This record gives sequence, C-alpha cells and structure tokens, in this order.
Amino acid sequence: MASVVPRRRKLSSFRIVILGFAGLICLGTILLMLPISSRYGIPTSFGSALFTATSATCVTGLVVRDTATHWSVFGQIVILTMIQIGGLGVIMAVAAFSLISGRKISLKERSMMKDAFATQRMRGVVRMGIFVFSTTFAIELIGAILMMPSFCKQYGLRGIWISCFLSISAFCNAGFDILGHSDSLFPSLSAFATNPVICLTICALIVVGGIGFTTWSDIQTNKLRFKRYSLQSKIILSMSAFLITAPALFFYFFEYESLPSLERVLASLFQSITTRTAGFNVEDMSVMTEPGQALTIILMLIGGSPGSTAGGIKTTTLAVLLANFMAVSLRRNEANLFKRRIEDEAIKQAGAIITMYVSLSLVGATALCLIEELPYLACLFECVSALGTVGITLGITPHLHVASRIILIIFMFLGRVGGLTVIYAATKDYKKSHAKLPHEYVTVG
Repeated sequence: MASVVPRRRKLSSFRIVILGFAGLICLGTILLMLPISSRYGIPTSFGSALFTATSATCVTGLVVRDTATHWSVFGQIVILTMIQIGGLGVIMAVAAFSLISGRKISLKERSMMKDAFATQRMRGVVRMGIFVFSTTFAIELIGAILMMPSFCKQYGLRGIWISCFLSISAFCNAGFDILGHSDSLFPSLSAFATNPVICLTICALIVVGGIGFTTWSDIQTNKLRFKRYSLQSKIILSMSAFLITAPALFFYFFEYESLPSLERVLASLFQSITTRTAGFNVEDMSVMTEPGQALTIILMLIGGSPGSTAGGIKTTTLAVLLANFMAVSLRRNEANLFKRRIEDEAIKQAGAIITMYVSLSLVGATALCLIEELPYLACLFECVSALGTVGITLGITPHLHVASRIILIIFMFLGRVGGLTVIYAATKDYKKSHAKLPHEYVTVG
C-alpha cells in the first residue's frame, strides 16, 4: 500500500508579509548588535538593537539611542536600508529583486503586489511596480539634491550623506534623522525650523510618500483631470488636503503665537504634515498645550493612505466611517462618496480597524501609565505614535523600562503590517458560506 504524502500547507500572503517583516527585523537586530555598527566599536545591547531595528523596519522613528551619535556610518546604512525596504514593503523588495535579476514574477507574487499597491486589478501590476520603483528613487534623489546646499553649507561634505538619509527617511515617513551631536541629542529638524527649503522639501516628500502608489498612477495617467480619478484617489487627495489644512490653521492660531511670522507658518504646516506618520519635528513637542497634543494624537491615529509608506488607520478608513455616519444621520439606505456607493464590506472593515486601533491604544496607554507612573496623556501619546508608526515623542521613550519598550515594539510591528493582516494570518483561510443564522433586531445607540 502506497504511503500517503502529507500535503504541504501553503503560506497565505498575510503570513508571508508578517514573516517577511519579522525576518527583516531579526536580521537588522543582529547587524546592529555588531561592534562595527556602533560609533564606539562596542556591541549594542539586544534590547536597543531590537527596538531600533523594529522602528526602522516599521518606519516609525521612535528611538532609544540617538541615531547620529550612537551608530556608526555602517549602522546608519543598515538603518537606512531597513527604512527603504520597510517603506516600500517586503513584498515590493522581493519583487524589485526579481525584476533586477531578470527572474519571472509568479502569479502569487503578482497577487501579493496587487495587495501591496492597494489596487483591485492584477493586470499591469508588474508595470506598475517598475513605475513605483523608478519614481521612488527619482523623488528621493530630487529631495536629496534640493537639501544638499543647506546641509553642505553647515556640515561640509557630510551634508551629502545627511541629505540622502533625510530624503529617504522623509519619503518613507520614517522620521529618523542624523543631526544629533553630543550637546544636543534627538534634535530632529529643530535647528532648521526657519529654513523654508528644508521644511518644505521634507513636507513634500512626506506627502508624496503618504498618498499611496495607486494615487501616483492615477495622477500620471489622468494628469490633473480630477473627475477621471478612481474613487480611492479622490478620497485620498480630498482627505489629505483637509487633514493638512485644518490642523495647520489650528496650530497657527493656538500653538505657535509666540513665533516670528515665517517660522510660525512653517512650524504650523510642518506639524500638520509630519504628525500623520512621518515623525519629524521642528518644535519641542513637550511644551505643546494639551489640546494640541490631543489633536496630534488624533492625526497620528489617522495616518496616511493605503498602499503607501505611511501607517495609521488610513485616510480612506476615516472617509468611509464619516460617509457611513452621514448615511445614518440622513437616514439613507447606503453610504456614498463622490456619487459612488460604498460597499458594506468596506464599512465593516473600517469599523473593525478603528475599534482595534482605539482599543489597543487605550490598553497600551493604561499599561504604560501603570508601569512608568507617568501622566496618562503622555503614555497615550507614545502608544499612538508607535501604533500609527509616527515616531513623534514627548521625550519619554529613551527612559522607558523594558516592559514598556516591548509594548511599543509590538505596537510598531502591528501598525506596520496592519492589524487585519495579523488577524487574517492567525485565522483559517476564508471560505464563503451562503448559510445564514436567524435574524433578530438589536437596538443600538
């Protein structure tokens, strides 16, 4: 009797994404622990290396060691490589390697690229991948060139490396910088708060990296003819414009009244843009008022757009929730945006995502508050910053205990791979069933 060979269980795309990010974090941790990665030539502790590798891979920007003063050039290259791969996504990195090596991309890889781009069509996904890779590096190069005169004027030839590092970090919405020195650790871009070239270039890189790859394609194909854009692109561009303008006005009138006019405008605009997952700052976040910190928490939770380098619940999720709210308020049968009906599945997913993010943020903040004995708002700020892969901090991250750092590491990972990805990876493959349980009405609200 022939022996029965057990069937190999294929990994779902969700599990591949999780294993890919986890593998990159592990490799980065090992490399950062090496003496060559430290400026002092001594091994870095496992905890600090793991936290940094997770933050870089998940393009967050929270750090426990100042990137400029602790890490050597080799260590900074390792961090920047993780930022680039993490920003584009592990699936995209694998696809890039396949394209460069000339290997044919399989049907499964095409399907995963489709999910990474947040598009519904598999046709033309390889061509879109080539467009994304070439456009990404072109934008990063332009950003670096624009910033080089300012940085080279102050730092000499090192300004070239600083410009390249910050350009990639900004485009990937990572928030890492290498501007610190022994007298000023974790400075971010505070020394360039009045430099319009640096501030506006960083802002432009953050916005372009955060609107999503499908939106790029829409703009390339249809130019400035907004009516021809897909519903997703219309939602992304409209929500992004609103989420930049409205918070900027709030910061201008209520947070930065004491600043000179130019610095006030730049700081308000910069704060509004960087808050949604980029992680840079030009002003000290710890001196911001509590309403300003609360608004920052909301913006960090929203984040960028699907299929981009940004994190958070995404602009489209917020738009779907608002459309559903309007439909219920006006007693409409269906939620709609731009004269298009929103599918019930999208509404259910949006509700699940916001429930997950809010619940995790509150539970994590409570845990940090109990462990660190710090104000709850400060703990909530750090947790949302990690979960939204933002990286803005009130200055408490480097001083947290091991248990608190583990919580933030988990949040950064969940925020980058996506909460639903983790849930789908942990559950059995979806099989559609036509059977339904008996219906009964429940009063809510």
